[in-house]
Amino acid sequence: MSPGSPVGPLGPLPLLSPCSCQPFPGKLLVTAASSPQVTHTVHMSTPSPSSYHFNATFVGDRQLGPTETHQAKFVTWQFDSEYRGDDCTATITLGNPDLLGESVILVAHFLQSITSRLVLGGEMVYHRRPGEEGAILTLAGKYTALKWVATLNVGYGGAHASYYHRANEQVQVGVELEANTRLQDTTFAFGYQLNLPQANMVFRGLLDSNWSVGGVLEKKLPPLPVTLALGAFLNHWKNRFHCGFSVIVG
Repeated sequence: MSPGSPVGPLGPLPLLSPCSCQPFPGKLLVTAASSPQVTHTVHMSTPSPSSYHFNATFVGDRQLGPTETHQAKFVTWQFDSEYRGDDCTATITLGNPDLLGESVILVAHFLQSITSRLVLGGEMVYHRRPGEEGAILTLAGKYTALKWVATLNVGYGGAHASYYHRANEQVQVGVELEANTRLQDTTFAFGYQLNLPQANMVFRGLLDSNWSVGGVLEKKLPPLPVTLALGAFLNHWKNRFHCGFSVIVG
């Protein structure tokens, strides 16, 4: 939800953080505009095994999306259910349920619009497997003004705060602060986005306190329904470099 937009159906909890700039390995994404909506993703990477991701979602008053991931063979699967009302959103994700092995991962989100600018909600993550069981609760809030958005997530493991500001139609900037109480670590990141509508291009950049810099360039290729994205990420402290590309069709 962009600054200044009316509060309509709210997205899931991860969308509360407006700053995002992450590079990616080679990826091909094909989306079929149908009902149900079908997405095919081919993920190619050197550090991790390549994979194929299939998603089918029924678009209506309620959405149910079974997801399968293949890496040469069937490895994981999950079910997603989402409800969007006029002023609230609730989602439930069930991952790798195994009745015989008594293992499951359950993620539940709930967001409620308190006023036209303030949104409050929370997330609960529950996992169970033989000999281990636990749950983590996170509280979240988001305030939207005409040209800026501020978010705050507080949970057992720490806190995450972000501030996003739209300078004009072309330039947007944002900052993020994340504190992890278990690892005793705090990170700070600055990101920006540059929109070039006449060139059908969008550039996103990132600089954080871990001596890391990154950037993603997205280019639409009209009249074809194709978007090409190039990304690179460099960590000076660990001397690590990652780059990749993404082709989105549809």
